[in-house]
Amino acid sequence: MKLKQKPEDFMVKEISKIEPGKEGSYAYFLLKKRDYTTLKALQQIAVTLSVPLKWLGYAGNKDKVAVTEQVCSAATITPERLKEIKLKDIEITVLGQGNKPISLGDLKGNKFEIIARDIDKLPEKKTRFKNFFGEQRLSTNNAAIGKAIVKREFKQAVALILATKSPGSQDIHKSMIAQPKNYLAALKTLPIKMLKLYVHAYQSVLWNELAKNTTKTKLQIVGFDTTPDKELEELLKREEITVRGFVIKEFPELSSEGTEREVYAEASDLVMGGLEDDELNQGKKKVKLTFTLPPGSYATEFVRQLFT
Repeated sequence: MKLKQKPEDFMVKEISKIEPGKEGSYAYFLLKKRDYTTLKALQQIAVTLSVPLKWLGYAGNKDKVAVTEQVCSAATITPERLKEIKLKDIEITVLGQGNKPISLGDLKGNKFEIIARDIDKLPEKKTRFKNFFGEQRLSTNNAAIGKAIVKREFKQAVALILATKSPGSQDIHKSMIAQPKNYLAALKTLPIKMLKLYVHAYQSVLWNELAKNTTKTKLQIVGFDTTPDKELEELLKREEITVRGFVIKEFPELSSEGTEREVYAEASDLVMGGLEDDELNQGKKKVKLTFTLPPGSYATEFVRQLFT
């Protein structure tokens, strides 16, 4: 089974909690993007507006190889300026204004329309699945960067960010030219939200590892306030970290106390189409799936498990 052979195979619409009004210091806009990560699209918008990336807010990271819609906020930017933006594969629709930025978690869920390709038969229709964090959160080096930050290996974190040309890498490069050995200063050129994403990605990798063979209904997402059980203690030992590593004095805003995550999640409103010829994979079939997932659950994981 193959996903995302082209962006139009993976359509996502965010179900936002935000109710735009007519006044406020934040402009709210619908961001529709194609073949961009959320951060990369917002970086393009920030460059166009000549403002810092941290002025732009969003509720969740959406997939790159996809066509996605999500509500974002812009601080001190007028709706008129937003309407003037013209970028390839990025559409902006002004929704209104408000008095708070959009932050991670300001969403009720996500609606998906997905084409699963390279199949021979339809899967059994099931909606319960193991709630693994998906590739969208982990990306190429996100977890490795997060681990380096938690272990205070800031030089390694900078090197990984530059190697993957992540959003903000140009700012890091400039900082390293000005202060060649000040890796902490280089990292601090990035928005806190981006740095949190790296730490969260590392926490997600640890959670996924614990979830592989568990019989529990909830598992801890490790943080400084976590009391490890035997399985987590062994995992932290292998990783050569302790829970106190998540108290990050150099970046107090990145410190994470930890929480819990349900081991299983439920898809709602699942509709499975009929088998069709797959024009991208000779001799194979494809199927369209539509469904809704709660916040924090990953469609790639749901579909992957649907076909296994």
